Amino acid sequence: MVNRSAQDIRRLNRFEVLRCFHATAGPRTRQDLARETTLSFATVSNLTAELLDAGVLLEVGHAGSSGGRPRALLTLNADRGTLIGVDVGETSIRTELFDLALGEMAVDERSITPSDVTPEQIIDLIETGVDTVLTTAKAPRSRVLGVGISLPGLVERERGVSTYSPYWAWRDVPMRDHLAERLDLPIHLDNPLKASALAEMWFGAGRDVDNLVVVMLRSGVGAGLALDGTLYRGTTNSAGEWGHSCLVFRGRRCRCGNLGCVEAYVGTYGIAETLRSLAPDDPLLAADGDRSAPLLAGLAARLADGDPVATEVVGQTAAYLGAAVGNLVNILNPEVLVLGDQVAAYLGEHLLAGTRTALADHTLAQPLRAVTLRLSSLPHDAVSRGAAALAFEGFLNDREVFGPVSRARTAKART
Repeated sequence: MVNRSAQDIRRLNRFEVLRCFHATAGPRTRQDLARETTLSFATVSNLTAELLDAGVLLEVGHAGSSGGRPRALLTLNADRGTLIGVDVGETSIRTELFDLALGEMAVDERSITPSDVTPEQIIDLIETGVDTVLTTAKAPRSRVLGVGISLPGLVERERGVSTYSPYWAWRDVPMRDHLAERLDLPIHLDNPLKASALAEMWFGAGRDVDNLVVVMLRSGVGAGLALDGTLYRGTTNSAGEWGHSCLVFRGRRCRCGNLGCVEAYVGTYGIAETLRSLAPDDPLLAADGDRSAPLLAGLAARLADGDPVATEVVGQTAAYLGAAVGNLVNILNPEVLVLGDQVAAYLGEHLLAGTRTALADHTLAQPLRAVTLRLSSLPHDAVSRGAAALAFEGFLNDREVFGPVSRARTAKART
């Protein structure tokens, strides 16, 4: 059992209130927020008093009333500061600058040279990306409330350490300390599984869902988990490494070194291997390896034309994926399972339909009836947006901004 302090519960409730504003645009009354969050009106009043004091919310008039005391309308103060989200992938780094309402202000994307990449090289690219988006938007560095950075692999969030990278020979790299020294900004680290799940919880399919699985399909494969309305991290923040569970006994060699991993069949390298088994001389295989977008784009174009090889590749991939996500559905019993990121974006409805068909052969009837399988509706920047939400959560956890609630503040909220 997780023992949560009053401060932990208050923090989670604060997130719930703010997620209402990010889920759909428009001002809200305290009564609206109490209804949407199912929190008591008194709790919402105290939380909104904190957020008004911190400048995160603004009063913008009153709702119409047929009698009684006018109800104040609240909205996010987008100008309170800025947030930066960084998605460090295998072949590129995407950096985005957002206002406090998570509206995009500037974006920078730069390639990573495929090689034995060092932490210093990644830090240099992140620093350049941050400087670029701030310059592009003419945004003062002093107004940045936090930088959320998604690093591939296992990340020990509390210490800010990249403990293992599947792409590079990294072990126990104190990235947060190095980045904080270079950027001189609050740094919040996590991995893409947590960032993508957070993005869906704040902006996508998880807004009104308590139990959510977000399957991330790119060169790496994994699952972000939200259970009982809370992002699930596991004991060491390594929950969701489903891509390295065994799908085929003694199957293909995975990049992690093991045999038969899910990733070796439904990640971009696995899709290329399936194509190679069907058509060894296919010209799309020249795009294989570190540049997977041309391979996926080529398959998508051929699918649209009814090409039999592309159809078979996607059909086999969907069959593998249906079996693999069947395990997630049986174990976790989610309400919604989202297919997201690069593979889902390119192969879209073909992949979704095939996966849905295969899922029925690998899932018990009751959890199958309960789950909705869908593609992510978020743009391709879901991880960087989720990283920015991670930075926002870090700001909301700042005890200097949101310390213990004073009696005066509580009395003001009740008034």
